[in-house]
Amino acid sequence: MNPREDTFPAVAGVTHRFVRAGAVRLHVAEAGAGRPVLLLHSFPQHWYAWRRVIPGLAAGHRVLCPDFRGAGWSEAPAGGYDTGTRVDDLLALLDALGLDDVSIVSHGWGAWTAFALCLRAPERVRGHLALNMTHPWPERRALRRAAWRFWHTALWELPLLGPAVLRHWPGLTRFLLRRWGAAEDAVEEFAERSRRPAYARAGRELNWQFVLHDLPKLRHPDTDRLRVPTEILAGRRDVLVPPALLGTALPVRVLDGCGHLIPEQRPDVVVAAARALFGDA
Repeated sequence: MNPREDTFPAVAGVTHRFVRAGAVRLHVAEAGAGRPVLLLHSFPQHWYAWRRVIPGLAAGHRVLCPDFRGAGWSEAPAGGYDTGTRVDDLLALLDALGLDDVSIVSHGWGAWTAFALCLRAPERVRGHLALNMTHPWPERRALRRAAWRFWHTALWELPLLGPAVLRHWPGLTRFLLRRWGAAEDAVEEFAERSRRPAYARAGRELNWQFVLHDLPKLRHPDTDRLRVPTEILAGRRDVLVPPALLGTALPVRVLDGCGHLIPEQRPDVVVAAARALFGDA
């Protein structure tokens, strides 16, 4: 049974639907009309992470905010949380919606998946604005220096411990979201939805699959493979993905006074940067 509409956090102008995308049913929040823009959230968040960006982008675009599998209101199957399968889900979603191509604004984990989508199917992406995430070619020394910043993932990725922490110790989720710059209403929304058993297991799987499959495959720079116009926005005060980690392989703009959650802290900059990159300025 679909959740009732009134269970969704209220954002003016947003409607909700469920879309069968290949093997999984995804929830999509939608607003506006025009050329489609896909907004991809991070962890432990869902579509509501874009609530402050949606109004600005929806004035001229069809804004689509899917919940990844295992997040928000989408299905949370036992497996499929590796980056490749998450890309499969997005491509299946575009096909189900009848969209040949889209522009993408992404954050954190969503940006990591979006980079993989751009590499696999560049013809489906007109432009990509990534927020607070390194590209797939980080400088190894900088990556080693920043590794300690991801200490919390050890508590999320281990079997048994990870789901237990997400379910029974939501104080960690709240602490991290506040440290990254989330508003209080968002802190409670994301922490509580991450506690549901199937979604806590999904959060653990997401983090563990990154360790198993993505970390060993980090590559030396070969950005000639990336054919999608791309820009990265970084927060100078980002305690998780500092600007020094991003290098010079792609255009990076650093925002003073911002932390890890640029969509929360500077939605106006996100909207302006997206319009400029996508040719709408």
